[in-house]
Amino acid sequence: MPIIALVVAVLAIAFEQLIQWKYGPLGIVAFVLLTIGIKAKNVKLSGVGAGLLVLLLAQSG
Repeated sequence: MPIIALVVAVLAIAFEQLIQWKYGPLGIVAFVLLTIGIKAKNVKLSGVGAGLLVLLLAQSG
């Protein structure tokens, strides 16, 4: 079980670094809002985070 938790943590950190590298600080803010919203089961917060990520993806494409 600890190995699975370690792998998940490493993947999460790698994903955060990828988001920051590609989309800058606003990408990290959006990802954090989405993550906190999901963990807190707050639809508004996760919706704002997801919306920001979608806007960033649309802008770069």
